[in-house]
Amino acid sequence: MDSALPSWLRQGLSFPRTEPSSTAIEHAIRSDEASLERMSILLSSKADSYLEDMAQRAHQLTAKHFGKTISLYAPLYLSNHCSGGCAYCGFASDRTQPRHRLELEDIHKECQALRSNNYDDILLLTGEETEQADFSYLLKATEACSQHFHAVSVESFGMTVEQYTQLASAGCTGVTLYQETYNPDLYDAMHRWGPKKDFLFRLQASEAVAQSGMRSIGIGALLGLGDPILEALCMLNHAIYLRKTYWRCGVMVSFPRLRGEAGNFTPPCPVGDRQLAQIIFAFRLCLPDVQLVLSTREPPAFRDHMAGNGISRMSVASKTTVGGYHEPTDEPGQFDVSDNRNVEEFCGALSERGLQPVFKNWDRAFSS
Repeated sequence: MDSALPSWLRQGLSFPRTEPSSTAIEHAIRSDEASLERMSILLSSKADSYLEDMAQRAHQLTAKHFGKTISLYAPLYLSNHCSGGCAYCGFASDRTQPRHRLELEDIHKECQALRSNNYDDILLLTGEETEQADFSYLLKATEACSQHFHAVSVESFGMTVEQYTQLASAGCTGVTLYQETYNPDLYDAMHRWGPKKDFLFRLQASEAVAQSGMRSIGIGALLGLGDPILEALCMLNHAIYLRKTYWRCGVMVSFPRLRGEAGNFTPPCPVGDRQLAQIIFAFRLCLPDVQLVLSTREPPAFRDHMAGNGISRMSVASKTTVGGYHEPTDEPGQFDVSDNRNVEEFCGALSERGLQPVFKNWDRAFSS
């Protein structure tokens, strides 16, 4: 195994898996330990028979640490220009579709449309860095959006500590940076060209975020690319490492699953609903106080079931096209949205389950 890989990743990639006993599974459900061994037990095929027990424990822990609240956010795609060759992405540079970006006037209009639906927490997205959508453009967009929202996070290309520091000064409160897959060989095959092909730079960028003074870092693996249990083990160890080493920076974990991706990409290792639920429950049991995030990639019934049962943060009424909130567009997005409910419908569904949708993020009031 490549010695350049950090030790926490090598541990995740090489962790031995065995079929646990019923006693070991029951102990793992009750335990408070965050470890690869516990995660491996909770994700074993035999633990599938204990899914209801895991769900109940996940519900208890979510309620304990997050109450009945579900934090809501909206993604805002700034640009679909991209220099990357990600095999699974609808914005990859070899896809044939109109390419454009939002200008500052458009960005303000999109923000106003989102504010009219009570959002106060948005995620800005771009493709890999291009001349049309480079760091300078993203910095200006962040400054513009921070005039409208208390919480502005970014999901974009990997950057340096200095660049993330500039983003934070411009009003960025967090960064989401999926590794996509923690398997270096699979990563190389899936990222055919472009800056993102550098596995270690992508991996180390999460530390650059934490070192910059950013308030939060969101991590995740694109489930369906590789062995989901391996991805979960590595993602858990990544979260543990970041929390221990950069304790001032909050960590969030997302579970994006390949579903009907643009470009007709077929997931090599498809993840079913039951297995995804098992993964989410296992993360809540191992990381009881960490925000777990689920997007509109997932269908309404699954999202409703997971809300409050592990998941504490969700996107709603998302557009995966460039813009689309101020003026709807029929252009293809980065991926297909499965939950198309509007804000009122989604919040109503949460309320019916005894959950409280939260749009307001007060972090900015406490930052200095």
